[in-house]
Amino acid sequence: MTSKVVYLGELRTSCEHVQSGNTFITDAPVDNNGKGEAFSPTDTVATALASCMLTVMGIKANQMGAPDLKGSIAEVTKIMAAEPRRISNIEVKLTLYGIAEEKTRKILENTARTCPVLQSLHPDMEKAVFFDWK
Repeated sequence: MTSKVVYLGELRTSCEHVQSGNTFITDAPVDNNGKGEAFSPTDTVATALASCMLTVMGIKANQMGAPDLKGSIAEVTKIMAAEPRRISNIEVKLTLYGIAEEKTRKILENTARTCPVLQSLHPDMEKAVFFDWK
């Protein structure tokens, strides 16, 4: 088992990662009858994309002996559609530090664009990824 999710009532869940015991709360967004006091389930999907991209880029950088990407940031924007209610668009702006070589940057960008979460998202969902190397 990967995770356990408990419905707490009032459109809120508690999510536990079974192996580590780490937890987080989700809350329905204000525009969907919730309080908006925590990540919504669709927020976690969009955020998982950025987290996956940074993680696989870090793995690839380590494998290549490239500098660590520590301190790099992903800013995520999620856009919802109404009919049916779904994520219609995710934008991820990656601000990346520590890599000067153009060839390494291109390899890492390709790695991000082929991350498992991105490959798992529906093809009709628009996905825009921007890289800003510092």
